[in-house]
Amino acid sequence: MSPAREIAPAKLNLALHVRGKLRDGRHAIETIFAFCTEGDRLSAEAADELTLEVTGPFARQLGPVDENLVMRAARELAAAAGVKAGAALSLDKRLPVASGLGGGSADAAAALRLLTSLWRIDPQHAATVAPKLGSDVPACLPSLPARGEEAGDKLTPVELPDLSGKPVLLVNPRVALSTAEVFERWDGTDQGPLSEWKYGFNGLEQAARSLVPQIETVLAWLCAQPGAEVVRMSGSGATCFALFETEKARDDASELVPREWWNLATTLR
Repeated sequence: MSPAREIAPAKLNLALHVRGKLRDGRHAIETIFAFCTEGDRLSAEAADELTLEVTGPFARQLGPVDENLVMRAARELAAAAGVKAGAALSLDKRLPVASGLGGGSADAAAALRLLTSLWRIDPQHAATVAPKLGSDVPACLPSLPARGEEAGDKLTPVELPDLSGKPVLLVNPRVALSTAEVFERWDGTDQGPLSEWKYGFNGLEQAARSLVPQIETVLAWLCAQPGAEVVRMSGSGATCFALFETEKARDDASELVPREWWNLATTLR
């Protein structure tokens, strides 16, 4: 039997406003999540033990396999569902690490989906486990447009019909950026409520740029590309994105991305 496979779609924050701090010390945000059709790839086969093999262009940037969020997701799900079986997991790491694309969270969510099917267990177990793995994992589990509040894990589905299939170009200066360090640089000012994502912004951009000045260069480059309609940074950075009028405009821009930067030409789900 061939392995079961899942794409772990890259996550974008179309807008992100920081509102303050929660009682548990996490930052209160309001954000609109959207997801790309491409991302990391995960496969799983039945096995007696839980194992993980990591390959792909960014595999070396990850830490020890046993500490990978995919393995933690598998262990937590097995414990929650009382599963004694194992699984042979394989992760093709295609997205940059610590890049604002929710890569680790998307990988964990993909593992929850795969193993729910492989082990034939109630999907509610995955929904229960997801918040324990990180604030973005609940949004990544369905990988559908949603409004995130509190730490980003209080979700309300949203309809974004005009964005489904929208061409998007992701660009990263190949600099890893710690989410915790970016939030530490936030100046503490309530950035106000987020209503329509089009009129919002990424409230972490200034803090991220203070740590990785190349973000400003990437944003300026994207803004200069013909057909770019919306240009912003995703999450805590350093990946930036541009939504394009047409696939041709996106592809033309992709061909011109400086060689030292990583890029991915894709579409929104």
